[in-house]
Amino acid sequence: MADLRLTGVKKDYGGHSVIKGVDLEIRDGEFVVFVGPSGCGKSTLLRMIAGLEEISDGTLDIGGKRANDLSPRDRGIAMVFQSYALYPHLTVAENMGFGLSLRKTPRAEATARVARAAEILQITHLLDRKPSQLSGGQRQRVAIGRAIVREPSVFLFDEPLSNLDAALRMDMRMEIARLHRDLGATMIYVTHDQVEAMTLADRIVVLNGGIVQQVGRPIDLFRDPCNAFVAGFIGSPRMNFLPVTVDSLSGGMAQVSAAGVGPVAVAAGRITMPGPAILSIRPQALKPDQAADRSPLHGHVVLLERMGTETVVNLRLHSGQSVLAVVPGDLELQPGQDITFSFAPADVRLFPASDLPDQPGTPH
Repeated sequence: MADLRLTGVKKDYGGHSVIKGVDLEIRDGEFVVFVGPSGCGKSTLLRMIAGLEEISDGTLDIGGKRANDLSPRDRGIAMVFQSYALYPHLTVAENMGFGLSLRKTPRAEATARVARAAEILQITHLLDRKPSQLSGGQRQRVAIGRAIVREPSVFLFDEPLSNLDAALRMDMRMEIARLHRDLGATMIYVTHDQVEAMTLADRIVVLNGGIVQQVGRPIDLFRDPCNAFVAGFIGSPRMNFLPVTVDSLSGGMAQVSAAGVGPVAVAAGRITMPGPAILSIRPQALKPDQAADRSPLHGHVVLLERMGTETVVNLRLHSGQSVLAVVPGDLELQPGQDITFSFAPADVRLFPASDLPDQPGTPH
């Protein structure tokens, strides 16, 4: 297997900058997931690693060797696409071994590789079938098997589960996680689905506008986002953002207040001076009570989204702001009901007011 290093990597299309100087190290055997909104550059960055897009500037090293000018077939990489791209007239075994035949791999070796990959993916019984005889999940396994037989240094996945229904996506997430564990391979995975990112990744790379916003373990990005974009993008339901005023700063703490909020002392974060700021808090951190050591939010229930074990409460504060809260599913609430939620200062993150425009999940 191999590690990867991207240093100052850029991509321009006719003077339009798409990837704007990415520095990233991916360790040997690591599972890294690229996430971000549509058009953020995550698939372009993956294709640059694969050699399907030229690097405009910067350096890509794979296994300690410069790979900028290597052809895709010489990079030791296998890619699994969103579309299965299976040949309908070939059997599963022939589809999986097609690349090996192009490389003039001896027939006995190719047959053994296909059999080994089929066993790993539990599709040995499907080897004689045609793609039209397979379910969506089985076709995706064949596409992954086609990558495995190449014995690559790095696996690349470009939204491989987006064509599957919810149940199949869950099953295939488990399969891919098991595959990573069994092969110990370096894997880079692009998705717009943060559930996939949070459940599969050793580390997540959050991109926006061709710029890496933050890199870290899923739990670290969830608990300690570096800016309002990451805070709003990671986590479901979305992060709540409330405009507040920082009245004073002292010893790394900020005294904040707003209509319906505060005054409350919270960690200052990146706030360096008094003035407008954004208070962010996860829906899971809001509790339907008014404990003495917590700050209250007064409002009324607008909508309830009952999920079984939990309920998402759409709350309209008396100040006019909309927020979301997650409560136990057996809590008795009704639309229109007045209620007080509260939060602990330790659960709050402050961001500069300039971070807020166009953030995912921002109330309008």
